[in-house]
Formats: sequence, structure tokens, C-alpha cells
Amino acid sequence: MKSFRVLLTRRWPSAAEQAIASRHEVHLNPTDRAMNPPELAEALREFDIVCPTVTDRLDHVLLEGGQVRAQALCNYGAGFSHIDVNSFADHGIIVTNTPDVLTDDTADLAMLLILMCARKAGQGERLVRSGGWQGWRPTQLLGKRIAGKTLGIVGFGRIGQAVARRARHGFGMRIIYSSPTAPHQDVITELDAQAVELNDLFACSDVVSLHLPGGPETRHLVDEHRLALMQGSAILINTARGEIIDERALTAALNGGIIGAAGLDVYEDEPQISPSLRELKNVVLLPHIGSATEETRIAMGMRVLANIDAIAAGLAPPDQVC
Repeated sequence: MKSFRVLLTRRWPSAAEQAIASRHEVHLNPTDRAMNPPELAEALREFDIVCPTVTDRLDHVLLEGGQVRAQALCNYGAGFSHIDVNSFADHGIIVTNTPDVLTDDTADLAMLLILMCARKAGQGERLVRSGGWQGWRPTQLLGKRIAGKTLGIVGFGRIGQAVARRARHGFGMRIIYSSPTAPHQDVITELDAQAVELNDLFACSDVVSLHLPGGPETRHLVDEHRLALMQGSAILINTARGEIIDERALTAALNGGIIGAAGLDVYEDEPQISPSLRELKNVVLLPHIGSATEETRIAMGMRVLANIDAIAAGLAPPDQVC
């Protein structure tokens, strides 16, 4: 099996780095900051395999102005909307991702955000930290019960279904969904899930949770119009991709009482977040930690390694997206 010259654009857990280094010539990013376009273009000319993350933007411009050495982009993550897949495919460069391994952790985080929003846990935590808590009182931070309420899931794939299982079996929530791909009948039966039109989902749900890929097709899917369809007490959750939500419209909806609360782990212009959104009390903001457990981040690295090893052996990588 060949040994490749491999670049990791960000630092990984040491166990994953060491696993790849045991089989290939691995180069690390000593600053652990997002690489800029000239650096990424140079990496494509210097390395056989480049392993980007969601913080790297890889478009057709990077392929211009010099011979490209890279045989593959082995993405460290499931989503790949930050990669111009078609342009790299046109240059004969393989693109892979790391599906499956982050499903449970991302679903757990979605449920965490649902509970934090419903029970105003973010506001409560800030109150205690600020020293402003004066003790228990009957009307303080009254939230909403989620047991028995309706959860609308937009994108009913692996992660969407995992969230539905937690909500249905753990909290007795009613599940409705809108999805570009139909789930297996066994899943529908298990969860007693009902397919509805997208606008109806926004209108009927107590909680809407987004589980779609990023890209032009889903950009600003949640806009002023769809937010206006939601109930005044409804909660919007996003652990998918930030660009799915028009953040200006969301900020206005939260500020104007159009919806009750939002829980976000991803943002339109990460890591920048608009000050007007940060200042709102009825939003929970997390720093893109959906897959942030040791187990998953190591498993992601091992999935990348499996793809690299397959390419080195002249085989089709198991997680090839183009």
C-alpha cells in the first residue's frame, strides 16, 4: 500500500493524528487556525491528500494557477457544502466525508438545545453567573413543557431520525417531518411519524429542528415567510448548517415575538455572529459543538484514515461523494 503525503488543515485529537501518522507522512497545521485561500491552494500543489474541515472553503479558484498534486480531499466531517465538489471532480480529485459516526452526538445536542430553549436554561445560567439570582420564586423563568408536544423535523435522514427517536421515546412528542428523501416504512411505523408539507410543518410544530445539508438549494430555507408561519411560542433549532436560516429574519422574529425561542449551534458567517442576535435573551448560542465528543472526533479521524487507505490501495473509498 502506498504511503501518502497528507495535510490535516486543523488539529485533531491526538489518537486520530497518530493513527494516520503510523501509515502516512502527516503534516499538521501548527497554528490550528483556518487556512486562507492561498494556503489551501499551495496545499493542493504540495500534498497527495488534503484533509479539510468545515472551516476551509475549497472552490474552483484554488485549482487555478498551478499543477495540482492532490489526489483527494478527505473531509473531516459529514457535511461538504464548503467544497465545490463538481470542480474538484472535473479535475479528477476524489472527495470523501465521514458519515454515520456523528449521528448520535448531533442528535443529543439538538435535544439539549430543545430543552434549554423550552426551559429557559440559558437565561437561568446567565442569571446565576451574573450574581442576579435572588432565590426561588413561583413566577421566575417559566418555560414550556415539551412532553406531548409536536416536533417538526426538516430533513428526516440519519440525524433527523435519531432526534425523533429521542423525542418520541423519551418525551412522548408527536413527530411530523418534511424531507427530500422518504424514510423506510419501519422508521415511520416505529416513530408514528407523519409526512407533511414544509409550510404546514412550520405552522403546526411546537418545535422545528433542521437537519438538512447546506448549499444553494437550502440557503435561507427558513426566511421571513416561514418564520411568520410559526406559532408565537414555537422553538427553532439548527444543528445542521448556518446558511439554512436567514439570520436577519430570525433576529427580527425573536425580537418581535413572532416565535418564542431559538437554539443554534451553527451560523451563517461562522465564527462571526451578529451582535443583535447575541444580545437576545430568547436564543441559545453554542459554538458548533454538535459532534464534539472525544469518541466521535476520534471516530471521524479513523473514517478519514479508512478512505485514505482505500485510495492508497487503489480501491474506491467507502465514503466517496464524488
